Amino acid sequence: MNRVSKPIRVVIVEDSPTMRAILQARFEREDDIVVVGAAANALEGRQMIRELDPDVVTLDVEMPGMNGLDFLEKIMALRPTPVIVVSGSTHEGAETTARALAIGAVGCYAKSEGGGSYGFDDQGKLADLIRDASKVRFVTRPAPPQSPTAPHMPPRTSTAPRNPALIERPSLIAIGSSTGGVEALQVLLGSFPVDCPPTVVVQHISARFAPAVARTLDQSCPPRIVIAEPDLPLLDGHVYIAPGDDRHFTVGGRSGQFYQRLRRGEPVSGHLPSVDVLFHSVADVVGAGAVGILLTGMGTDGAEGLLALAQTGARTIAQDEATSTVFGMPRAAIALGAAGVVAPIGTIARHAFSKAA
Repeated sequence: MNRVSKPIRVVIVEDSPTMRAILQARFEREDDIVVVGAAANALEGRQMIRELDPDVVTLDVEMPGMNGLDFLEKIMALRPTPVIVVSGSTHEGAETTARALAIGAVGCYAKSEGGGSYGFDDQGKLADLIRDASKVRFVTRPAPPQSPTAPHMPPRTSTAPRNPALIERPSLIAIGSSTGGVEALQVLLGSFPVDCPPTVVVQHISARFAPAVARTLDQSCPPRIVIAEPDLPLLDGHVYIAPGDDRHFTVGGRSGQFYQRLRRGEPVSGHLPSVDVLFHSVADVVGAGAVGILLTGMGTDGAEGLLALAQTGARTIAQDEATSTVFGMPRAAIALGAAGVVAPIGTIARHAFSKAA
């Protein structure tokens, strides 16, 4: 039975003939996805994207003889198209994929993920990523504060508002994001002060890529950005990202000293880790001293948790539709009355630290 009346049109960009054939055969098993082109290099891919106007592109950014990140930047600048990065699971592949997500790729998939033929899963995870990507509608969004491909660490200096009359320091900041979230985090955290309050993040992403995402963000944002570890204290000037494995990320402790908690469990709101679980824990432990921020993403994860935060008196912020890659999660929170502020991604940091917000 068809899931949609109109098939999702996909262009594959992959230098390996074997992998191109595997991808094409994989998609042919789906009745709502059709491969309209398969390119062996960036030049062919660019031509196919221009001529065929696909709904989604799958891209191997590790192709020899080309800079996949440069190619992706050209796609996003000249003909914005939802791109799923299909990469190897090596360290280099993960690092490149993380940078691609910061540039604007909307999803990622490791070739060795799952366990089906040639590393592709039998449960259709890649096909589901294609379906989610096909729902993305691009708008003009602010550029990241620094290119995510920059190899050096910038000076860690504060970029937050400095007018003392406007500053009200939160005890803790909690952030949830999904599709398009790495790019949004690049903008948001790039505007955080170097000595920001402890900040905790659930970004929906595979555990294979989460550490590389943290390293990529750490290269261009003032605070230290690391992967969360169980039972360690949450420190000023640090941003902690959920590992993306089968553990929920929560906050424990009491006022003056909060701790990272990681616990195994079942998916909540369709996700493990779940933004809702994180937000509910922050509402319970931190309450009115917290700030909750819900960014771009598919679905509703985080909406109920943001409402719980709002009900404690915490400041709650949702990314607006115009700058969201996918407005699902913020829209759900707004519909519940959970968002005290709805703002473009480029101004959310100001709202997080400003009494006037």
